[in-house]
Amino acid sequence: MANTAILSKETELTEVFITSEELLEHWQGHRRLTRRVIEAFPEDKLFTYSIGGMRPFSVMVMEFIGMAEPGIIGIATGQWKTPDELLHHSTNAKPQTKEALLQRWDEITEHIDKIWPQIPLHRFQENDKAFGQWEGPVYSLMQYMIDNEIHHRGQGYVYLRSLGIEPPFFWERQ
Repeated sequence: MANTAILSKETELTEVFITSEELLEHWQGHRRLTRRVIEAFPEDKLFTYSIGGMRPFSVMVMEFIGMAEPGIIGIATGQWKTPDELLHHSTNAKPQTKEALLQRWDEITEHIDKIWPQIPLHRFQENDKAFGQWEGPVYSLMQYMIDNEIHHRGQGYVYLRSLGIEPPFFWERQ
């Protein structure tokens, strides 16, 4: 018997590899780890330190923030902001301290937890064009946001190690 996928609201799901709740926990586990990486940075280095032309880690964190909040709304509703509307591309005021950055991070975490249960399962199989750029099934767009955070968090690990700071273990996502 072939696996049955969620193709529409009417399709019955008979096999699941990962549940919606497990996917949320996976994402939030990565977000918890990224938060600990932010916490590990000295205040002065978080906003200024760079190696080899890479952006300061705070700029990367603003990218995660700028994608997560409108991303969860896009996933839930199908209404996506354009790249110019994303926070990390705007000229709007951005957090200037580690405390403010972490506070914004926590607000978005709560927002994700609030919106996620409203996403119908069939949504993950629908095709969308996220942020006017990336087209594909919603589950793939979700994976892109997670992969983007993991990739840039790796850059944060390089920064921390170059500063003589032991980064958090990547497998500890509680």
